[in-house]
Amino acid sequence: MRTLIDKFLERAVLVVLCVMLLSVIWQVFSRYVLQSPSTLTDEITSYSLIWFGLLGAAYASGKHLHLAIDLLPDKMVTQKAQFFNTFVYVSVVCFAFLVMVIGGIRLVQLSFQFEQTSATLEIPLGFIYMVVPFSGLLICYYNIDSLITTLKAKTN
Repeated sequence: MRTLIDKFLERAVLVVLCVMLLSVIWQVFSRYVLQSPSTLTDEITSYSLIWFGLLGAAYASGKHLHLAIDLLPDKMVTQKAQFFNTFVYVSVVCFAFLVMVIGGIRLVQLSFQFEQTSATLEIPLGFIYMVVPFSGLLICYYNIDSLITTLKAKTN
């Protein structure tokens, strides 16, 4: 299952990056060559950046490529590696679930409830914001899977 999700995220992030790249190229071309800047590309690029960042964060979390800040000495962490890894996984799951999943669902719900639309594209912003709870669920899945793997390694 994890491999399938990894492949999906790889492709999704690549597609979003290509959309963002093409949008920026068109914006530059239309502004400087055609002397008539496109009004759609700014929003497309902004929303693509949101999706790229959040889906990329979920992918990085699954590949253990996320940012780590070393506040504790390596010797202490090495001696209690399983404890610290468990603490990190549980903390990330709690944050992702409470802030990204629950908060994201509320954000999407309010966006649809108040019928917020984007200025130029005129699409409901709830569709744009759906990436927040989706990415949160993926981050939760990856960290729960890593936690289970870590706990299984302790018992073996």
